[in-house]
Amino acid sequence: MSDIGGFQDHVARIDLSAGSVDYEGIDEEDARKYIGGRGLGVKYVFEQGPDVDPLGPDNLLAFMNGPLTGTQTVMSGRIAVVTKSPLTNTVTDSHHGGWSGARLKWAGFDGLLFTGKADAPVYAVIEDGEVTLKDASHMWGWGVHDTISELEDEVDGQRGKNFSCMAIGPGGENQVRYACIVNEDDRASGRGGTGAVMGSKNLKAVVIKSTTKMPKPKDPETFKKGHQQAMQVIQESDVTAPNEGGLSLYGTNVLMNLTEEMDGLPTRNGKYTSTASEARESPSDPNIDSEKVSGENVRENILVDEPTCHSCPVACKKEVEVQVMHKGDEMNVRMESFEYESAFTLGPNSMNDDRDKVAVMIDQCNNLGLDTIETGNMIAMAMEMTEEGKFDGNFEGIEWGDADEMIDLIEDIAVREGELADLLAGGANHIAETMDAHGNSLAVKGQTIPAYDPRCMKGMGIAYATSNRGACHLRAYTPSAEILGLPEKVDPYAWEGKGELTMAFQDLHAISDSFDICKFNAFAEGIEEYVLQYSGMTGFDVTEDELLETGERIYNLERYYNNLAGFEGEDDSLPGRFVEGPDAIPGQGASEGQLCELDQMKAEYYTARGWVDGVVPDEKLDALGIDIGPGTGVSSGGGAAPADD
Repeated sequence: MSDIGGFQDHVARIDLSAGSVDYEGIDEEDARKYIGGRGLGVKYVFEQGPDVDPLGPDNLLAFMNGPLTGTQTVMSGRIAVVTKSPLTNTVTDSHHGGWSGARLKWAGFDGLLFTGKADAPVYAVIEDGEVTLKDASHMWGWGVHDTISELEDEVDGQRGKNFSCMAIGPGGENQVRYACIVNEDDRASGRGGTGAVMGSKNLKAVVIKSTTKMPKPKDPETFKKGHQQAMQVIQESDVTAPNEGGLSLYGTNVLMNLTEEMDGLPTRNGKYTSTASEARESPSDPNIDSEKVSGENVRENILVDEPTCHSCPVACKKEVEVQVMHKGDEMNVRMESFEYESAFTLGPNSMNDDRDKVAVMIDQCNNLGLDTIETGNMIAMAMEMTEEGKFDGNFEGIEWGDADEMIDLIEDIAVREGELADLLAGGANHIAETMDAHGNSLAVKGQTIPAYDPRCMKGMGIAYATSNRGACHLRAYTPSAEILGLPEKVDPYAWEGKGELTMAFQDLHAISDSFDICKFNAFAEGIEEYVLQYSGMTGFDVTEDELLETGERIYNLERYYNNLAGFEGEDDSLPGRFVEGPDAIPGQGASEGQLCELDQMKAEYYTARGWVDGVVPDEKLDALGIDIGPGTGVSSGGGAAPADD
């Protein structure tokens, strides 16, 4: 690759089975077509083949930064972990903030590509452009926190100075299908089971040692203009303004009270649309208030610090400290961060509003290496199944809102101890198929919904359904428009136009994930700031339309991968309680009577995408310059077409 700004032109391929490391550069055409981060990572995973076993040695686990990661670009501290998901069997990418993405760039790498399986547990040390594998047998079974502390000592590193570590806990080691990878104690690549893939390879951790070595922009004047514009709009935004905006003051949990007030907060495993509208079905049922676990409540009562990620003035991370009694034992926890999605699943969706015990559970998940969204939703699913008697005669379930039992169950899930915990460790699809509990599942393609009710926010309905990694709010964050009015306010209850809106957000987020910068910049920045910073850093001369087409190309590459893995239009679905049909549960309160008009939005979305019943036709692949793989054999006319050579 020629001298392009923002890239190190250095990728490591690590074969864990052989214990070998090879190094290669980045093809310039690939960099132009897929940017880096998520986009380039998906291409590497695609080349490994969509038919691989997610937990087999042939699956590729890619740690990727982008051309803007670790630079002066605002909010450029992200890293993408890309692989085939053991939870959904789709391609997945999961991102975390902090400092590991920046340090990987500063250590001389654009990416780390792991295949194979080590004979015994190992960890990888990344330093000065080289990768070294070391024995991790003594740490197998340890939690993330102890692992990171031990490795800090072993490599003579110092957090906040020259050391970052991405590690798995027992959840990943035991291949819980939604195990995650945790960076610096509390920042997680949470979704999709990336930690289970890491555990299947006997890879305990990736350690990065590097001091700050920020890349210089290729076109300093253009980059400076883009950087200044980005800083200005971030400082002027009601959402992102440092020390003033809602995200800066309360973190992501600023949304708890907002979604509750508009009756868009899924409650009691998504049966109700808020805690206010939750009708107690018997006097013994818990009566909860989501305000108790809101960002405002957290800030007023348990906030102790507001750390931030590389190059971020917003500081959305809210570090808290709590002391609770659990079955006679005192539990003292200091952790970041009391996030909205985590508070939702472990809180209202499980009928629990014990703020401090929610903090304990989030810390547990981080230390054990479990996705908080999936863990909380699995528990809520089990609570509903317990209520319905689906565990009777098999094993004991768990009652609504029982925070102490939730704490114990989270520990058991990570080590698969007990029949209920082992069942829940398999994920929503496994539970539904094993226990004939499809009606209790909130999953799309095997991954459960986050904290936005599609009966209230129709854009989230089509975004969940068409997400390439299972139900997800971060593929297309339509609440930006439906709740916050950014870039402009749209009616959350209207379905018209939501297919096109979702496509626009999906393509834009594919760009930022490939840069790799934080999505929260999109509350302020737009395509103009993206073009200026990207062009200025790399030296690529791109227009707004060209960059948007790149986002479209990345999203279509992911859908193409999933098509080849067997996914099509019928998989773009929603849980039955959200849509018209025998399992429908209409919304309540401000969402009274609402259901999600998924079929209408899918038709609009597929038309906008140019897809045929959820499949990317060969003409679309050709138009976007996607020239890998066999083609789908589908034409835009709806008839079969011969596969590409």
